[in-house]
Amino acid sequence: MKKQRKPARHGFLSFILWIVMLAVLALLAIRALPSSYSEGQAIPELVSFVPLLFIPLLVILLLSGLWHRRVLMTVCVFALAVTTVWHYGYFIPTSQVSDSAVSNVEASASTDDSAARIMTLNTYNGSASAEEIVSLVKEYNVEVLCLEELTTDMVSELTAAGLNDVLPYYVISEGASEINNGGRNGIWSAEPMSNVSDNLLPINTSSMPAADIVIGNTTVRVVAVHPNSPVRGAEDEWSAGLSVIQSLSGYDHAYLICGDFNSTWDHARFRELLGDTFVDAGEQSGQGFHMTYPSGGDLPSFIEIDHFVYSKDSGIVVSDLQTETVSGTDHKALIGILETS
Repeated sequence: MKKQRKPARHGFLSFILWIVMLAVLALLAIRALPSSYSEGQAIPELVSFVPLLFIPLLVILLLSGLWHRRVLMTVCVFALAVTTVWHYGYFIPTSQVSDSAVSNVEASASTDDSAARIMTLNTYNGSASAEEIVSLVKEYNVEVLCLEELTTDMVSELTAAGLNDVLPYYVISEGASEINNGGRNGIWSAEPMSNVSDNLLPINTSSMPAADIVIGNTTVRVVAVHPNSPVRGAEDEWSAGLSVIQSLSGYDHAYLICGDFNSTWDHARFRELLGDTFVDAGEQSGQGFHMTYPSGGDLPSFIEIDHFVYSKDSGIVVSDLQTETVSGTDHKALIGILETS
């Protein structure tokens, strides 16, 4: 009797696996849509979950193999292969900083070498702990810091916590041009700044501060960004903000663009922003995913929307990424090492 019940039980569970498999295939199909269709209602939100598909796909692969469901296993292997190819840069490094760069930034926050620790954090309307931010800056010897969603009170709290003592040079952006996307953005540096702008290009969300900072023998154009999130009814603003950032590709600078992009590698609009000019450090370093959102709640971080984007073939490399939790904000801090040639 048990042998007769087992196929029936597995048959029902296989049906459930097929339902899950079809949902996975549907999400992969949405991810494959060109950027012209990426602004549809709920599409940006759904695409954010694509990296999580590795979990159900591996479960389906295991169970379909155990239960000898060959068709299901074949479909699963195909979907898993596609997902892996799309994210191969997260597992196979394309660009990495040298061991000496890692050693240098771990030893001290020296401004005389060609490596610098960098950090970005969305402060959640200035609610993040200023003391913890400064503590991370000191712990990791951060030399370039970009913060988003700043408020006047937050800036005062950072100053009181001693941020200007370790990173004395800074620029803070103007308010949003038309749409308040959570305050202003700021850049702090251990190295003097030049060619400073508190609003680099017109954008209808958080203004984009920028500054030239010399690291090694390279002048790095640092920009802090925070385009609008693709919430319902604001998909056009999200796309427009990414287009403004994308337009930086028309300028001859070695860019380091830091911030909350409200986009993942799987968004066609984000990949279009990168084009042939920029690369995403997370997708280049071969060190896995660095999920930064949400943070501070009951759910683990499962979306990677904070990024270090830099100019390709400009003598800049960013890797050795890690995240840190900061109380008071719904994002994790993203920390990395930048090396110049």
